[in-house]
Amino acid sequence: QVQLVESGGGLVQAGGSLRLSCVASGRTFSTYGMGWFRQAPGKEREFVAGISWAGGSTFYADSVKGRFTISRDNAKNTVYLQMNSLKPEDTAVYYCAARTTPYTVGVVTIKETYRYWGQGTQVTVSS
Repeated sequence: QVQLVESGGGLVQAGGSLRLSCVASGRTFSTYGMGWFRQAPGKEREFVAGISWAGGSTFYADSVKGRFTISRDNAKNTVYLQMNSLKPEDTAVYYCAARTTPYTVGVVTIKETYRYWGQGTQVTVSS
């Protein structure tokens, strides 16, 4: 069982930066691949970025590539999403999620393969 709590969201002007954090409970955090997803009003939840359980592989949605960076600190049971050059279209509730099974290879973008979810943190980018 993994419980996730996100923080770091807020209101920022276009071009600004935010860093989201997701703290996980449980000693098995380091064995799970992690992902960040987002959901804007009236839209489907979409994949943003993912990182493998050991941190060796990362993958990004085209819309955030070059602007966002995902990382993890297994000693702190935390995964981060550094968001730079924010745009109004990045406005959404951001969720972190853990894969259903541990030790999976690589990064998967399909949200149905993530079993554990946080409550979300709001990110609003003003123009």
